Amino acid sequence: MLEAENARKNRLEIVKALSHGQITKRDLFKWGIFTTAGLLAAKHGLSPFAQSAYAAVPTGTPPSPVPPGLKFKQPFRRLEELQPLPLKPVQYYDSQSRQNETQYQFCAPGTSTPLANCKSALKTSWHSHYDDPAHPQDPEYTNPVTGIGPCEGRPGMRSDGDYFAHQRWDEMAPKVGYLLSLGQIKGNSKFDPVLPAQAPNSVWSFGNRFNVNPVASAGPDPTKPAGYYGLQTGSVVPPLMKMRYGEPVLCRIHNDLPVDRTLNGGFGRNEISTHFHNAHNGAESDGACNAYHFPGTFYDYHWSAALARRDWATYKQPMDAGFMQNPNRAWTPNGHGGLDPVQGDFREYQGTMWFHDHRFFFTAENVHKGNFAMCNMYSGSDRGNEGITDGVNLKLPSGTAADWGNTEYDVNLAISNPALDPQAQLYFDIFDTDGFLGDLLLVNNTYYPYLDVKARRYRFRTLNASMARFIKLALVDQNRNPVPFHFIANDGNFVPRPILISNGIMDEQSPAERYDIVIDFARAKARGATKLYLVNLLQQTGGRKPDGAVSIGQAMTGLSVDPTVGPIIEFRIGATATDQSVDFFLNPNKALTEQIPIIAPTRTRTIEFVRSGNGDSRANPGGVCIPECGDIESFPWSVKVNGQAAHSLNASRISLLMPNPGEVEHWTLVNGGGGWDHPIHLHFEEGVTMNRGGAPIPNTELNVRKDVWRLRPSGRVTFQVRFGEFAGSYVAHCHNTTHEDFAMLLRYQLLKAADANDPQRVITPVPIPTESGCNWHDSEVLPEGDPRLPIIPG
Repeated sequence: MLEAENARKNRLEIVKALSHGQITKRDLFKWGIFTTAGLLAAKHGLSPFAQSAYAAVPTGTPPSPVPPGLKFKQPFRRLEELQPLPLKPVQYYDSQSRQNETQYQFCAPGTSTPLANCKSALKTSWHSHYDDPAHPQDPEYTNPVTGIGPCEGRPGMRSDGDYFAHQRWDEMAPKVGYLLSLGQIKGNSKFDPVLPAQAPNSVWSFGNRFNVNPVASAGPDPTKPAGYYGLQTGSVVPPLMKMRYGEPVLCRIHNDLPVDRTLNGGFGRNEISTHFHNAHNGAESDGACNAYHFPGTFYDYHWSAALARRDWATYKQPMDAGFMQNPNRAWTPNGHGGLDPVQGDFREYQGTMWFHDHRFFFTAENVHKGNFAMCNMYSGSDRGNEGITDGVNLKLPSGTAADWGNTEYDVNLAISNPALDPQAQLYFDIFDTDGFLGDLLLVNNTYYPYLDVKARRYRFRTLNASMARFIKLALVDQNRNPVPFHFIANDGNFVPRPILISNGIMDEQSPAERYDIVIDFARAKARGATKLYLVNLLQQTGGRKPDGAVSIGQAMTGLSVDPTVGPIIEFRIGATATDQSVDFFLNPNKALTEQIPIIAPTRTRTIEFVRSGNGDSRANPGGVCIPECGDIESFPWSVKVNGQAAHSLNASRISLLMPNPGEVEHWTLVNGGGGWDHPIHLHFEEGVTMNRGGAPIPNTELNVRKDVWRLRPSGRVTFQVRFGEFAGSYVAHCHNTTHEDFAMLLRYQLLKAADANDPQRVITPVPIPTESGCNWHDSEVLPEGDPRLPIIPG
């Protein structure tokens, strides 16, 4: 054990030297301590995976230093709800776009008084004003922390178009604002009261920014501007945002992290890009267009709250036949007990969502470090008020105090997988290319909590927020008896009817997947239960894939080889409470939504995810990555399209082009090997699962809309997808975020059928952000991904 800990210390010294620029990975190659596969050599005193190192947990390092007896001693912590702000529209003439536009001022809660020292939000970026030669180096448009570069990280105009102007800005005018900070963790923030507080740079996370007094953490040079070394605004408990369809959100995210890259506690990149997984937003607000931004800057995201198929009338398909006969079935709560209509397809409502960092090549480090939050999206049928009976509301467990968005009996469970170093600080191994596994499972960043529940029905929205760990949850009582429950949603999308999980065991849940379930604690109590447990049954000892499930009995006893197997949260059942929610035991055929028909596609595509040696991310003049990827030399994970050559991420390379909105496509995702598993995420749209190449499909997935598909070893899945409403550059990738970072990610481009002045009618150039501004790189479309070209023989 001592040798393993010494190995970790030596590895961290290497990380420190790399981050300070004292050595490069090429130096490590020369010294023979870095392999051509991109891994640290298994030598004594260096690699904890060496046979002589006695590491007993999946991290390959000594176990997290948690005293025994802490499980189920700490109360459950709800996600911290973010506070919405009023927006005040102001008309102005934009000299850059030469158009009359509307800007929005953030106001104090419950007022129409604009916040002081808070720039308004524009359709175009303030970056464009920084670049305007009419006012060079004007401090009004300059990064206030460094004095270098623009104040807004969203790219400004290029000479041939404003590619990052907010799409449909006036049509989907923002109605609610949020001011968020991504900063260092606040003081005295702990995973458990008994554990030490996390250091400011151990955890980087979100917090409200408008009503805090940010504390500048200490730095070696007090002459630097306030905030130069970061602001302690982050919360240890992830935030929760509530949205409803038809109420677009303007979310400004400030990068309040240290300017000095070396102040990262051993991992994490201080450049951020926030991806709203899997919201229906324009590419400029998707967070994966290579538009990351630097400390001291902000980025304005226009989250549209738009329902898919808003433009259905412009690209009618046979699948829309039933919808077209009665299109007015999509609704949103109006805040006064009634409903307002919204445009779009009611079959494509989303519910449980989340947002997280997506800085290419550093996503795993940043998300593991705490850069994620959850979002609940509400609609007419999923309004978050179980007491309203209007023929539209599904009356799901929630509460009745507010018109919509009640969470008294609707609980978010963000399940993450950290590891702690000997000082109990968050730890991550940046040299692991298979997928980093922690030895803990936290719920809402709380160490194995208990939750007092009433004897009634609850809805739980479970998110696997791990970097590489798969989980398989079961519900059992204090006597280890399985407890039945209902499965209602997969990746935020309702299944057509509630599914009874009679044996109490869910399907495996890969990173980024969300499963919504309903538990009837009154029914469990009537059968003698006083406590229930959510239990992880899935053993995983390597980052590439899980080993397999164990029995409930084995899980309740615990496994030394994988300490994450076992109960993760304890429910303590109390007194009976009023319950106006729908009882699925009495209404087993209750319709939650309608299936979208499968039709003949406009085209098919096959995308294979492989381990193929060294990828070609550096296949550019000068051997540089786009974007900059630090000292990464080896890219073992790649993607093939339609049987052609495998490629790893280069943001200037487009692997798939969609030339027209609304066309139906069938995609087949293939896992090119049996020694690993890949959860594949598709940005912006969901797909309807059709088949798994002859393998059985769980009933929780068959014909269900999803945005993450676990491929399984040597497996495949085919789904139907249709893109529309917005355009620009998006990505698809493995959501084992280590695979994504090394660099199993492809870019796809959506073109808009638009007038000649719309920049989204053409291929988006790639922004290359720098601290002093933004450069651009033209994009190329791979022939195998361009349907406008003749088919290339495979």
